[in-house]
Amino acid sequence: MQKPQPNFYNLAWRWHFYAGLFVAPFMVMLALTGIIYLFKPQLDSLMYSSLLEVPSGHHTVPADDLLQRVKSAYPQGQVTQYLPPPNAERSAQFVVKNAGHELNVFVDPYHGDILGEQDAKQNLQAIARAIHGELMIGTVGDRLIEMAAGWGVVLVVSGLFLWWPRGQAAGILWPRLNSRGRVLWRDLHAVTGFWGATLLLLMLLSGMTWTGFWGKQYAQVWNVFPAAMWENVPTSDIEARSLNSATRQTVPWAMENTPMPMSGDHAEHMAHGNAHAGPAAPAVSLQAVQDIASERKVEPGYSITLPTTATGVFTIAVFADDPRNDATLHVDQYTGKVLADVRFEHYGTVARATEIGVMLHEGKMFGTFNQIVVLLICLMILLSAVSGVVIWWKRRPEGKFGVPPLRHDLPTWKTGVAIMLVLAVVFPLVGASLVVVWLLDRFVLPRVARRTADMPR
Repeated sequence: MQKPQPNFYNLAWRWHFYAGLFVAPFMVMLALTGIIYLFKPQLDSLMYSSLLEVPSGHHTVPADDLLQRVKSAYPQGQVTQYLPPPNAERSAQFVVKNAGHELNVFVDPYHGDILGEQDAKQNLQAIARAIHGELMIGTVGDRLIEMAAGWGVVLVVSGLFLWWPRGQAAGILWPRLNSRGRVLWRDLHAVTGFWGATLLLLMLLSGMTWTGFWGKQYAQVWNVFPAAMWENVPTSDIEARSLNSATRQTVPWAMENTPMPMSGDHAEHMAHGNAHAGPAAPAVSLQAVQDIASERKVEPGYSITLPTTATGVFTIAVFADDPRNDATLHVDQYTGKVLADVRFEHYGTVARATEIGVMLHEGKMFGTFNQIVVLLICLMILLSAVSGVVIWWKRRPEGKFGVPPLRHDLPTWKTGVAIMLVLAVVFPLVGASLVVVWLLDRFVLPRVARRTADMPR
C-alpha cells in the first residue's frame, strides 16, 4: 500500500500567520507613509506654494549674493547646502543649521528676498520619509524595517503556497463577491495577494537596498567603480553616504559607498582621512560651482553641498527622477578643479538596475502613470493587511490566540527548509529572527498552550 503524501499546508499556514503577525503593522505604516511621499510634488505645491513658486523674471541674482542675504538673516547659522531653482518659476533654497534646527530657507532668485523657512525635519514629507525609513528612532528602526521587509518575502512565498489552485478558480483568480463574511474576506486576501505578489516582492527588494545593514552589504558588493577613477585624487575615509540622512537624499544610492575627495594640495600631506584640519575657507565662489554644473549639463534639480572643513569639497549632486540623468561631482574648494564626475554610465549593471528599481519604487520614473501604479500597490498592501487581520479575528477561537494547529508527526519539509535557508543566507537579520521564532514555536509556545489548557476554568 502506497504511503500517503504528507500535507504541509498547515505548516505553511502557521509560518504565514507568524509572518503576517509581525509584518502587517509595518506594511500598513509603509503603505501610508509611502503614499504621502509618493505624491510629494503635488502635496508640496499645494501646501508650500508661497515658498516654492515665484513669478518668472529676466535676471537672476548671483548665487553668492543670495548666500550673503541668507547669512545676514541667520548670523549664527551655518549654510550647508544650496539648491538652485529647478526651473524659471521656482525659488532657490538654502539649508541652514541654526540654533539646533535644520531649516530649509527659500529665496526669490530674481530679487533676493527671503520668502520664508521650513523646518527640514518636521515638515510632512520629511516626517513621512523618516518614519518610512527608520520609524524616526534611528538604527533600531532601520533594522526593524529591514526585518519586516525580509519577513514580507516569507509572507509572499508562504502565501503563494497557500493560494496555489487545488481544482477551482473561484476564490483563486477572482473573489467570490456574492459570498459574505469570512469567505469574502479570505477571497479578497488571497486574490489580492496573488495578483500583487510580484509587484510586492519588487517593492520590498528595491526598498531594502536603502537599509543600513543589508543595503550597506549589498552596496559594497555591487557598487564597484574602477579604481582609476580615484587614482589622481586625494581621498578621505569619509564616504559619500555621509551626505544623506533619513529626511534628505543628496547623492544617488550607487554613490553612497564611494570615498569623498579632499581639496587642496596640502591634503596629500595630511593624515589619511583627517577632515578636521580647520573650517572651510573656499576660494571658489558658489556661483562658479553653479556654473560648473551648467557647463557640464547637470540635470536641473541638483544640489550643491558646501564644504565644512579645510579639506572638504563642494559636491554637486542630482538624484534624478530618471536615473540616466544621475550626476555626482566633487569640486576642489580652492581651485575649482572637478575632482570626480560620476554619471549613470559609470555605474555597474546591478547598480543601474537598482537605481531604476528605486525610482520605480518612489513613483518617479514615468511621472503620473508610475505614481498611479505605486498607489495601487500601496492600496493592495493595505487591503491584504486589513483582510488578513479580519480573517484571523473571525476564525480565532474565543479567548485564544488562534495560531494554526500543527501535526507533530510530519516529516521534515525539505522544500520549506531549503527556502528558509536561502532567506537566512540572503537576509541575515531575517535568518536570525527565523531561528528565534522556530525555537519559540518548538519549545516555548507548546508549554504555554498546555499550561493554559490545564488551568481550571
